[in-house]
Amino acid sequence: MRVIAIDGPAGAGKSTVARRVAAATGLPFLDTGAMYRCVALSVLRHSVDPNDHDATAAVARRLEVRVDGEKVEMDGEDVSSAIREPGVNSVVSVIAAHGGVRDVMRGAQREWATRAGGGVVEGRDIGTVVFPDADVKIFLTASPMRRAARRVEQSGGDIHEVARSIEDRDRIDSTRQDSPLRPAEGSITVDSSDMTVDQVVEAIVRHYRDKCGEDR
Repeated sequence: MRVIAIDGPAGAGKSTVARRVAAATGLPFLDTGAMYRCVALSVLRHSVDPNDHDATAAVARRLEVRVDGEKVEMDGEDVSSAIREPGVNSVVSVIAAHGGVRDVMRGAQREWATRAGGGVVEGRDIGTVVFPDADVKIFLTASPMRRAARRVEQSGGDIHEVARSIEDRDRIDSTRQDSPLRPAEGSITVDSSDMTVDQVVEAIVRHYRDKCGEDR
Protein backbone atom coordinates (compact mmCIF):
# COMPACT_ATOMS: atom_id res chain seq x y z
CA MET A 1 0.00 0.00 0.00
CA ARG A 2 1.65 3.20 -1.23
CA VAL A 3 0.87 6.35 0.76
CA ILE A 4 2.09 9.88 0.12
CA ALA A 5 1.25 12.01 3.18
CA ILE A 6 1.09 15.77 2.64
CA ASP A 7 0.65 17.91 5.74
CA GLY A 8 0.80 21.65 6.19
CA PRO A 9 -0.94 24.80 7.41
CA ALA A 10 -4.02 26.50 5.96
CA GLY A 11 -3.52 28.03 2.53
CA ALA A 12 -0.31 26.17 1.74
CA GLY A 13 -1.86 24.66 -1.38
CA LYS A 14 -2.09 21.08 -0.08
CA SER A 15 -5.27 20.13 -1.93
CA THR A 16 -4.15 21.52 -5.29
CA VAL A 17 -0.73 19.93 -5.01
CA ALA A 18 -2.06 16.60 -3.72
CA ARG A 19 -4.52 16.30 -6.60
CA ARG A 20 -1.74 16.94 -9.12
CA VAL A 21 0.60 14.50 -7.39
CA ALA A 22 -2.13 11.86 -7.42
CA ALA A 23 -2.66 12.37 -11.16
CA ALA A 24 1.08 12.14 -11.82
CA THR A 25 1.57 8.96 -9.78
CA GLY A 26 -1.68 7.19 -10.60
CA LEU A 27 -2.64 7.06 -6.92
CA PRO A 28 -6.11 8.01 -5.61
CA PHE A 29 -6.49 11.27 -3.70
CA LEU A 30 -8.12 11.99 -0.33
CA ASP A 31 -8.87 15.48 0.98
CA THR A 32 -9.21 14.84 4.72
CA GLY A 33 -10.17 18.46 5.31
CA ALA A 34 -13.41 17.79 3.44
CA MET A 35 -14.22 15.10 5.99
CA TYR A 36 -13.86 17.51 8.92
CA ARG A 37 -15.90 20.06 7.00
CA CYS A 38 -18.74 17.56 6.76
CA VAL A 39 -18.74 17.25 10.53
CA ALA A 40 -18.77 21.04 10.83
CA LEU A 41 -21.66 21.33 8.38
CA SER A 42 -23.70 18.75 10.27
CA VAL A 43 -22.93 20.45 13.59
CA LEU A 44 -24.26 23.74 12.19
CA ARG A 45 -27.35 22.17 10.67
CA HIS A 46 -28.28 20.46 13.94
CA SER A 47 -27.47 23.51 16.11
CA VAL A 48 -24.83 21.64 18.08
CA ASP A 49 -22.35 23.72 20.08
CA PRO A 50 -19.02 23.56 18.13
CA ASN A 51 -17.16 23.81 21.46
CA ASP A 52 -18.86 20.73 22.91
CA HIS A 53 -16.35 17.88 22.65
CA ASP A 54 -18.80 15.04 23.30
CA ALA A 55 -21.63 16.38 21.16
CA THR A 56 -19.42 17.03 18.12
CA ALA A 57 -17.84 13.58 18.45
CA ALA A 58 -21.33 12.07 18.51
CA VAL A 59 -22.14 13.93 15.29
CA ALA A 60 -18.96 12.56 13.69
CA ARG A 61 -19.81 8.99 14.68
CA ARG A 62 -23.30 9.23 13.15
CA LEU A 63 -22.17 10.66 9.83
CA GLU A 64 -21.62 8.69 6.67
CA VAL A 65 -19.02 10.61 4.67
CA ARG A 66 -17.84 9.66 1.20
CA VAL A 67 -15.05 11.57 -0.55
CA ASP A 68 -14.52 10.67 -4.20
CA GLY A 69 -12.07 13.10 -5.77
CA GLU A 70 -13.84 16.47 -5.98
CA LYS A 71 -17.21 15.06 -4.95
CA VAL A 72 -18.09 14.95 -1.26
CA GLU A 73 -21.23 13.23 0.03
CA MET A 74 -22.64 13.39 3.55
CA ASP A 75 -25.37 10.87 4.36
CA GLY A 76 -25.97 10.49 0.62
CA GLU A 77 -26.23 14.25 -0.07
CA ASP A 78 -23.77 16.01 -2.35
CA VAL A 79 -22.26 18.70 -0.11
CA SER A 80 -19.23 19.53 -2.25
CA SER A 81 -20.18 23.22 -2.31
CA ALA A 82 -21.94 23.48 1.05
CA ILE A 83 -18.83 22.48 3.03
CA ARG A 84 -16.94 25.46 1.57
CA GLU A 85 -19.40 28.08 2.82
CA PRO A 86 -18.28 30.82 5.29
CA GLY A 87 -20.22 29.34 8.20
CA VAL A 88 -18.30 26.09 7.92
CA ASN A 89 -15.02 27.97 7.56
CA SER A 90 -15.68 29.76 10.84
CA VAL A 91 -16.09 26.62 12.99
CA VAL A 92 -14.19 23.79 11.32
CA SER A 93 -10.88 24.49 13.07
CA VAL A 94 -12.58 24.43 16.49
CA ILE A 95 -14.39 21.17 15.72
CA ALA A 96 -11.29 19.56 14.22
CA ALA A 97 -9.39 20.21 17.46
CA HIS A 98 -11.64 17.83 19.44
CA GLY A 99 -9.96 14.49 20.10
CA GLY A 100 -13.18 12.52 19.75
CA VAL A 101 -13.85 13.95 16.30
CA ARG A 102 -10.28 13.29 15.21
CA ASP A 103 -10.46 9.66 16.39
CA VAL A 104 -13.50 9.04 14.20
CA MET A 105 -11.99 10.77 11.18
CA ARG A 106 -8.65 8.97 11.49
CA GLY A 107 -10.41 5.63 11.46
CA ALA A 108 -12.35 6.63 8.35
CA GLN A 109 -9.16 7.80 6.64
CA ARG A 110 -7.36 4.53 7.32
CA GLU A 111 -10.35 2.56 6.06
CA TRP A 112 -10.36 4.65 2.87
CA ALA A 113 -6.66 3.95 2.25
CA THR A 114 -7.13 0.24 2.87
CA ARG A 115 -9.99 0.05 0.37
CA ALA A 116 -8.11 2.15 -2.18
CA GLY A 117 -4.82 0.33 -1.75
CA GLY A 118 -3.05 3.54 -0.75
CA GLY A 119 -3.19 7.07 -2.06
CA VAL A 120 -2.14 10.69 -1.75
CA VAL A 121 -3.60 11.92 1.52
CA GLU A 122 -3.44 15.55 2.63
CA GLY A 123 -4.24 17.11 5.97
CA ARG A 124 -2.60 18.22 9.19
CA ASP A 125 -1.75 15.00 11.01
CA ILE A 126 -1.40 12.50 8.18
CA GLY A 127 2.32 11.82 8.47
CA THR A 128 2.46 12.26 12.24
CA VAL A 129 -0.56 10.20 13.34
CA VAL A 130 -2.74 8.71 10.59
CA PHE A 131 0.02 7.18 8.46
CA PRO A 132 3.31 7.50 10.37
CA ASP A 133 4.79 4.76 8.14
CA ALA A 134 3.83 6.47 4.87
CA ASP A 135 6.28 5.90 2.02
CA VAL A 136 6.67 9.64 1.52
CA LYS A 137 5.92 12.37 4.05
CA ILE A 138 5.82 16.01 2.96
CA PHE A 139 5.32 19.13 5.07
CA LEU A 140 4.11 21.78 2.64
CA THR A 141 4.24 25.36 3.85
CA ALA A 142 4.56 28.98 2.72
CA SER A 143 4.77 32.39 4.34
CA PRO A 144 1.51 33.63 5.96
CA MET A 145 1.17 36.53 3.53
CA ARG A 146 1.79 34.30 0.52
CA ARG A 147 -0.86 31.89 1.75
CA ALA A 148 -3.26 34.78 2.33
CA ALA A 149 -2.63 36.11 -1.17
CA ARG A 150 -3.47 32.72 -2.66
CA ARG A 151 -6.72 32.54 -0.72
CA VAL A 152 -7.68 36.02 -1.91
CA GLU A 153 -6.91 35.05 -5.52
CA GLN A 154 -9.20 32.03 -5.18
CA SER A 155 -12.08 33.42 -3.16
CA GLY A 156 -11.63 37.19 -2.84
CA GLY A 157 -11.67 39.20 0.37
CA ASP A 158 -9.36 41.60 2.15
CA ILE A 159 -5.84 40.21 2.30
CA HIS A 160 -5.21 41.51 5.82
CA GLU A 161 -8.38 39.91 7.17
CA VAL A 162 -7.55 36.66 5.40
CA ALA A 163 -4.01 36.78 6.82
CA ARG A 164 -5.40 37.21 10.35
CA SER A 165 -7.75 34.29 9.80
CA ILE A 166 -4.87 32.12 8.62
CA GLU A 167 -2.76 33.11 11.61
CA ASP A 168 -5.64 32.21 13.94
CA ARG A 169 -5.99 28.82 12.23
CA ASP A 170 -2.23 28.25 12.51
CA ARG A 171 -2.38 29.00 16.23
CA ILE A 172 -5.28 26.60 16.82
CA ASP A 173 -3.74 23.84 14.72
CA SER A 174 -0.26 24.09 16.20
CA THR A 175 -1.30 24.36 19.87
CA ARG A 176 -4.13 21.84 20.10
CA GLN A 177 -3.51 18.96 22.50
CA ASP A 178 -4.51 16.25 20.06
CA SER A 179 -2.02 15.85 17.19
CA PRO A 180 -0.78 19.44 16.84
CA LEU A 181 0.34 20.53 13.39
CA ARG A 182 4.06 19.87 12.94
CA PRO A 183 6.40 18.19 10.46
CA ALA A 184 6.38 14.40 10.79
CA GLU A 185 9.52 12.51 11.63
CA GLY A 186 11.32 11.72 8.39
CA SER A 187 9.31 14.25 6.39
CA ILE A 188 10.67 16.69 3.84
CA THR A 189 9.65 20.33 4.22
CA VAL A 190 8.73 22.10 0.98
CA ASP A 191 8.38 25.89 1.21
CA SER A 192 6.25 26.89 -1.75
CA SER A 193 6.43 30.65 -1.14
CA ASP A 194 8.52 31.21 -4.26
CA MET A 195 7.60 28.07 -6.18
CA THR A 196 4.95 27.41 -8.80
CA VAL A 197 2.50 24.55 -8.37
CA ASP A 198 4.30 22.69 -11.17
CA GLN A 199 7.61 23.00 -9.34
CA VAL A 200 6.15 21.76 -6.07
CA VAL A 201 4.45 18.80 -7.75
CA GLU A 202 7.61 17.92 -9.67
CA ALA A 203 9.69 17.94 -6.47
CA ILE A 204 7.26 15.66 -4.61
CA VAL A 205 6.81 13.23 -7.50
CA ARG A 206 10.57 13.03 -8.02
CA HIS A 207 11.08 12.26 -4.33
CA TYR A 208 8.36 9.59 -4.46
CA ARG A 209 9.87 7.91 -7.50
CA ASP A 210 13.39 8.03 -6.08
CA LYS A 211 12.27 6.55 -2.76
CA CYS A 212 9.79 3.98 -4.02
CA GLY A 213 11.44 3.03 -7.28
CA GLU A 214 8.45 4.03 -9.36
CA ASP A 215 9.28 4.63 -13.03
CA ARG A 216 5.94 5.98 -14.22
